[in-house]
Formats: sequence, structure tokens, C-alpha cells
Amino acid sequence: MQVKTNLYNDYLNLLTKNKIPPFLVKYLKVPCFIRLKNIGYFCGMDYASKNIYDFKEKISRYDHSLSVALLVWKFTEDKKATLAGLFHDIATPCFSHVIDYMNKDYETQESTEECTEEIIKSDKKLQKYLEEDNILVEDIIDFKKYTIVDNSRPKLCADRLDGIILTGMAWTKTIDKNDIIEIINDLEVYKNESQEIELGFKTCSVALKTLYTSNEIDKFCHTNEDNFMMELLAEITKRTIDNKIIKYEELYYLDEPTLLDKIGNSKIDELKKLLNKFENIMMEDIPEMILNNVKIRDLNPLVNGIRLSDLSKMDNN
Repeated sequence: MQVKTNLYNDYLNLLTKNKIPPFLVKYLKVPCFIRLKNIGYFCGMDYASKNIYDFKEKISRYDHSLSVALLVWKFTEDKKATLAGLFHDIATPCFSHVIDYMNKDYETQESTEECTEEIIKSDKKLQKYLEEDNILVEDIIDFKKYTIVDNSRPKLCADRLDGIILTGMAWTKTIDKNDIIEIINDLEVYKNESQEIELGFKTCSVALKTLYTSNEIDKFCHTNEDNFMMELLAEITKRTIDNKIIKYEELYYLDEPTLLDKIGNSKIDELKKLLNKFENIMMEDIPEMILNNVKIRDLNPLVNGIRLSDLSKMDNN
């Protein structure tokens, strides 16, 4: 993956003040986490035709996981929750949610999370570090129990917010350096209506700016061309497995450049043609499709502890 541009580094430095929490450093070097450096955040579309996708910078699942962990640490200084955030995407397969498409899990996009426990438990170096820090494996496997890491839509959490920031900076290009500074500085932790810890905003304007980017991301993910390209890469991956070039479970242990090399070096002409199509197709050659009912990225954040939608109702009264 290419060197990060300044915008991602600016975001990272804002979270760390140029210093990663010392306890976290060793965990960034465990094998299962290092693999995520070569798993793209945008579901393999970094390798797709530049006629369809024009990402401002390349973001990996490693980058996303690190910034989620740093967000959690910034607002909790809870080692267990921070590590749960760091490893929440550890079971991300090659091409990420493309595999959910392959599995026909269009709406929840959670079909690939089942390997989390196996991957964490199989990394001996990770196990050693957890034992040294008196942290149980069970404390980090179920990241959903930490609502600041992950919670149900339309609530906000570190995973969701980081996704909005990264996608807004790299894909929709609706977030710049000043926006990132404004968003991070406006964050606060509240207790929501369910008495859960939840990230929210101090001011309505910043919440609305974040909501705008979230809505733009939803539009980008519901276009005909994105649906076509996700389905195309899902078909390529399925044929790769069907032709015994790899086994399904290898998706969780290989990285994307290695898998693409295996596909490109295969002796199956039809598969190589599909890969060439994925890498070079023109916008005008993408057919109209019946769109899948893909995940709705709805968001209704807290502003000073009150749901944004409730504030709007109050303003109207």
C-alpha cells in the first residue's frame, strides 16, 4: 500500500498528539494485526478501474482499526475497550464486505465476523501480550459489548464515526483537515436513553456536518456502479474458490496483493478476463442493474445528550 497522504496523518496526529499510548505499541506488531495493512478499507475497490473509483488516498483496515482504538482511548482510557476497538476488524477477509456480497449478506454485512475468536486465539504473540497485561481474550473478542466501540444504528460509536471520517476524506471528499479538527474537538461522551456510553457532539452544526457526510456515503454505496463492481469482485472471488485456487477460509489469512497475484497467475482464462474487466472497465460499459438492498447507513447522533432528531422537533415547536 502507498504511503499515506497528509490528511490521514493529520487525523492520526490529532488523536495521538504524536504519541501512541505506550501500552498499545506492542499490539500493533502482532502478526494478525500486521496483515490488515494489506487489507483495504474500501472492499478491494482500491484495485478497481480508476474510471470508476478515484480515492484521494489509500486507507487500510489497519489504519481504521488503529484510529478506532485511539478514539476509544481518547475518551475512556480503558485498555480493554481500546484493545477491543483495535481488534474489532481482525476477522476482515480479503476484499472485506465483498465477501458479504458473495455470501448474500447485503443488509447486515456481518457474515464475516464469525472468525474473530479463532483468529485472536491463534495468534501466539497476541496471547502472550494479553497475558502480560492481565487481559482475558474474552475481554476483547466481543467488541460489541463496548458501546463506545460499536452499537446499533442510528447511534454513533467510534467504529461508525471513524468510518465516516475516513470515507469522507478519501472517497466522497466531503471532509477536509479543518472538518476533522472540528469534529474531534466537538466530541463528547454521553449516556444515551438506554444508559449506554455513546459518543456525541457538543454542537448541532458539527453533528449536521457529520450527518451530511454520512448521507453522502450512503448515496455512494447505493449507486449502480458501486453495486456492479462489488458484485463483480464477489463473482471473481467465488470463481477463485470454486476453481480451488484458494479455499474460502484462506480469505481470512491471505492479504489482498497475494490473492490478486494468485488470480492473475491462474491458468483460467475466464477468471483473468473478469479480473481485467474489474481493473479496466469504463463507466459507460457498466450495465443498469437491479440494486441490492444494501446496508442503510442511517445516523441520529446525540447533541448535548439529546438525539439530533429530537432537537429538530423541539425547534419546530
